[in-house]
Amino acid sequence: MSKAPKTEAFQKNLLEAGYIAERSLAATLLLFTQLQRPLLVEGDAGVGKTEIARALSKIFDCPLIRLQCYEGLDVNTAVYEWNYQHQLLAIKLLEQTEINPAKAEQDIFSEKYLLKRPLLQAITESVAPVLLIDEIDRADEAFEAYLLETLSDFQISVPELGTIKGRCKPYVVLTSNATRELSDALRRRCLYYYIEYPSFDKELRIVNTRLPEVGPQLARQVVAFVQALRKTDLRKNPGIAESLDWAAALLRLKVSSLDQDIETVMDSLVCLLKTREDSAGLTRGEVERLVAGAL
Repeated sequence: MSKAPKTEAFQKNLLEAGYIAERSLAATLLLFTQLQRPLLVEGDAGVGKTEIARALSKIFDCPLIRLQCYEGLDVNTAVYEWNYQHQLLAIKLLEQTEINPAKAEQDIFSEKYLLKRPLLQAITESVAPVLLIDEIDRADEAFEAYLLETLSDFQISVPELGTIKGRCKPYVVLTSNATRELSDALRRRCLYYYIEYPSFDKELRIVNTRLPEVGPQLARQVVAFVQALRKTDLRKNPGIAESLDWAAALLRLKVSSLDQDIETVMDSLVCLLKTREDSAGLTRGEVERLVAGAL
């Protein structure tokens, strides 16, 4: 028997880690791990971008460090900050001694008072972690430029301490929902992959794998309903996580088939519809039509 290609073997590793990936994604992730270049993953919210980092941390048996981006993200949150309370306490204790002021300042601004945030923590781990920089498109351009410099050198400058060089090179996964255009410089620095909403077969496989207790009939109906729902005029399409939440909710509500109790199905749609407009706009008649198409 011929040996399985590396891509197929890595695809199997991802499956064992709980992530169902197409061959193209498995090939990209395999290349990402071999080259150790950052990977930029784009796609709509809920398509499974963040789960890639979790799966990789399981495969490599290493820590997963997450930096959640948002507008106004600064160095104190992303890189490091000083433990001011402990520093003040130390200053009070030092005031009671005759220690040299220069020595006192050196002691106050030492690594024992340094609080490592995700970026600094990631490069100073003894074992290379997976660093997830989630929703980089939500951060501003200034932070993106700082991040680009950090990812190029894997070292961080702390004015009071000097330059802290990385002990390891983390596996860096950046995700983006494309709410703003990222710089060409960042894109050139990264490998790239775009994730679409899953096909019917892939989403069904995910539901069956994650929630086998749902059963094949209800699983197929749930996936067919959600796939059709995404084609309607929604403000926010339900992602894979919402499909799983809805399937679990129906199971708890003792629903074995979507046509069993339309009122209960209507009540359970809070798992799928996440805006006021979508909740108000999906009528009972439309739900009945979607249920009929899913049977």
